Amino acid sequence: MEFFCYHRDRPGSLPVRNELLERHWSYMDQYASEMIARGPAFAGDGETPTGSVHILDLPDPAAARAFAFDEPNYQAGVYRDVLLRRWRNLLGRTMWDFPGGPATGNRYLVLGLGPDPASDPDTPPDSDDLIAYGPLLSDDGSAWLGTAALVRAPDGETARGVLTAGRYADIEVHVWEFGGRR
Repeated sequence: MEFFCYHRDRPGSLPVRNELLERHWSYMDQYASEMIARGPAFAGDGETPTGSVHILDLPDPAAARAFAFDEPNYQAGVYRDVLLRRWRNLLGRTMWDFPGGPATGNRYLVLGLGPDPASDPDTPPDSDDLIAYGPLLSDDGSAWLGTAALVRAPDGETARGVLTAGRYADIEVHVWEFGGRR
């Protein structure tokens, strides 16, 4: 089962986040073989962390909850909330398989949140710049609740365009970068 996890940072938590960086990476190392994508998200300035994205293939919802809530930054109060949803990998690859590699161009996390339950989006026809793409699903995987995409784009507005305007109650765009140890 695939899961999308977005830990949203609590304002003012950067010192604790920095202090726990090695513990966070060590925790993530335990899930290396299950990772589809990972990495930090930032505000428009590209410097201020807004959260941490992890897309994983795990055995069941209990394993996904354990992953999300046992994470050291979560345990220390770095995050204000967690978006944890079933997900479907429409590209069928990991971020490490992305032909554009980890360093070319600007990268973004684009989240489109509900409300049209009749819409289960297909992969956009021009998917050369998609790093990861798929629907956010209900716990049992039967209802579409939104879409999550990691995309290479020249700017945030272009990244936003990967999702159909008017289909979502809200679309968030965050600067994103490939995660992992530096």
